[in-house]
Amino acid sequence: MPFITPSPADLEAFEQARVSRRDAVYQRILDPRYAAYFQPAHIHDAVYSYIRQRGKGLRPLLMLLCAGVVGGDERKAIPAAAAVEIFHTWTLIHDDIIDRDALRRGSPTVHTEFAARSSAEFGYNAAEAAHYGATVAILAGDVQQGWAYTLLAELAAEGVSPAVALYLIQHLSQTVETALLEGEMRDVQYATTPIEQLSEAAIVEMLAKKTAVLYQFAARAGAVIGLDDATAQPEVVAALERFAGDCGIAFQLQDDILGLTADESKLGKPIGSDIREGKRTLIVYHALHGASTPERALLLKTLGNPAASATQVAEATQYLIDCGAVAHVQSIARRYSEDAAAALAGLPDSNYKRLLDTWGWYVVGRTML
Repeated sequence: MPFITPSPADLEAFEQARVSRRDAVYQRILDPRYAAYFQPAHIHDAVYSYIRQRGKGLRPLLMLLCAGVVGGDERKAIPAAAAVEIFHTWTLIHDDIIDRDALRRGSPTVHTEFAARSSAEFGYNAAEAAHYGATVAILAGDVQQGWAYTLLAELAAEGVSPAVALYLIQHLSQTVETALLEGEMRDVQYATTPIEQLSEAAIVEMLAKKTAVLYQFAARAGAVIGLDDATAQPEVVAALERFAGDCGIAFQLQDDILGLTADESKLGKPIGSDIREGKRTLIVYHALHGASTPERALLLKTLGNPAASATQVAEATQYLIDCGAVAHVQSIARRYSEDAAAALAGLPDSNYKRLLDTWGWYVVGRTML
């Protein structure tokens, strides 16, 4: 069964939990002792650009709830929760360069911001400014990547077993980062791969590696920190990891849908940007497979065309809706949502389980309204 819409009381409890835990995590991230290491000023400002905007904090919240649901002290997981937020942030900065996005959360992306600043401060021409902006963004992401590992190492100071801290550093580096970068690389390559050479399974695997793997890490890390043992209760840890992974895939599928259908002011980035970038989303895959020759020509004329007009993008978007591809992918997302809810169902009832169930609804279910 899918996630059930929480009661008003459950939603209020969840929101209080989300905000309080996000604030605790950001208090750790914004500790002044870190800022002193980030120099010169443009690197410092770039590192904190997205951090100051404060996302919803869903990955850190997931980690802390998973620490609590296994009976652990979630406060010990705060450095790791800060690490997963910082790790996520560097992937956003680099992803924005790759996708050539100008907006993130309704504000200029890091590479866009520092291109403008270099033009204003140094008098760079357009080409020089664009290169400078990308350079600052790459370096800022690199700084954040290293910072995330430093935060994981600080778990030992919170009373977590050094063996658990080392396990998480190795797991993030050897498993998560490797998979995530593979997913990102395949996403880029698929944009120019003939649709006949792709499959639904290949696209879902790419999404799992690009998006879901970090949710899975947050769940696993929270559980092993809560248990203070990387090998204890493997069935419970695996169930939490499945829950997080299925939520991550459902979230990404819904995010692709929202990228076509949402209110642009609420989405925080231009509607249809995935079409101009040529993203081989599952929506595009199913649309092309069912298209007639003229329909396919219409879609391919716009797909991957950065110069496509707003009218062309609107026509392509409408076709993706009218042909049923959006509805079909929404049904697939719902199936992953149901699998996620089922993975969580076997855990003993507790307040932490209720909060996790609401977390799943918040991440997945609310986007299906």
